[in-house]
Amino acid sequence: MLRAVIFDFDGVITDSEILHLRAFNQVLAKHDIEIATEDYYKDYLGFNDLDCFKMLVDTGRLRLDEEQIQKLIQQKNEIFKGLAKTEATIIEGVHDFLDMLRQNEIPMAICSGAVLEEIELILQQANLGAHFEVIVSGEQVKKGKPSPEGFLLALHRLNKNSEEPILPSQCVVIEDSHWGLEAGNAAGMHTVGITNTYEVGQLGMAEKNIGRLSELGISDLQELCA
Repeated sequence: MLRAVIFDFDGVITDSEILHLRAFNQVLAKHDIEIATEDYYKDYLGFNDLDCFKMLVDTGRLRLDEEQIQKLIQQKNEIFKGLAKTEATIIEGVHDFLDMLRQNEIPMAICSGAVLEEIELILQQANLGAHFEVIVSGEQVKKGKPSPEGFLLALHRLNKNSEEPILPSQCVVIEDSHWGLEAGNAAGMHTVGITNTYEVGQLGMAEKNIGRLSELGISDLQELCA
């Protein structure tokens, strides 16, 4: 029985991954570091900001302590917000898909590695905020994807508004990366991979793969949870 849908944000709701990369590279430029686009999508995309900077530290490219990293994160967030205000777009089909779920009274949540302020900014600009009962952002969890922590936290918060507890097996996760799909599977939820960012061959752990949200009807979601 389908009782909730949990979305990733970047690459599923909004097409803003390239804006994150540009923001990272602007703050890293003063350290003579640039993350190549190919490397970002291959190695960094599934992580939150802290884990991205820590990876650069762990690989020896960046030599900063925890306090300095936090300052970089703040700088990166400010740059991203500036880019998002003028360049962030909502992916085609999102509005109609969310309306369909709302008409069928299916609770919706977001679980993302992005910062809450960034998520809320884009949702507000697109008038989409009212659709989501819960938003779990990167700074709210100790471990980002592929850890299931974020999805389980989203479900815990959804259940605060539910008379009868929603089970993980009654949730569908929609993700655009293998990190997110691995997290959804680990949480015991059903997974749909959408090829907005990666080709279908890289999303093989999903129960169902789609090219766009318009390919996914309410009966398809219900069938996953049957």
